[in-house]
Amino acid sequence: MERCAWCLSSEAYVRYHDTEWGVPVYDGRTLFEFLVLEGAQAGLSWSTILHRREGYRQAYQGFDPEVVARFTEADQARLLQDPGIVRNRAKVASSVQNAQAFLKAQEEFGSFSAYQWRFVDGAPVQNEWRSLAEVPAVTPAAEAFSKDLRQRGFSFVGPTIIYAHMQAVGMVNDHLVSCHRHQECRALARP
Repeated sequence: MERCAWCLSSEAYVRYHDTEWGVPVYDGRTLFEFLVLEGAQAGLSWSTILHRREGYRQAYQGFDPEVVARFTEADQARLLQDPGIVRNRAKVASSVQNAQAFLKAQEEFGSFSAYQWRFVDGAPVQNEWRSLAEVPAVTPAAEAFSKDLRQRGFSFVGPTIIYAHMQAVGMVNDHLVSCHRHQECRALARP
């Protein structure tokens, strides 16, 4: 069974690749989870974040943006002592700020999903990459999405982070055409 080569270094990567990466996500809580995790990854490997994902789920109370938006300074201090997450003051503060901005966007657009999916006209972009060298680190859609997020008060949402987010939540199908997940993810796209 052929897979994208980036995922072959660990079982956790393979499991993530085979079950989540590139699958279209419309659930607000899951979209918020990926925004927090992608922001936490800045400067680190995705492997580091995957291995701490359960710690994040516990520390962030299931990634409920309404709960995270109310985290106090004391809550943030508690998070900075939690070995189950990346203990970076700016990233922890950003997650609370982003939860607050997330709720505002959700209120404005009816759901965060409706807001986010506008950047790809509501349907996953179906790429046809034949090698990893062809896969971009950023696209014009990611730049536009990133810029809009920053204008709405989000942080740790640069275009490269946002393109990784778009790949993770299936806004783009960047599985190589030779990968068994390429056609599977294409079939999951809403008509």
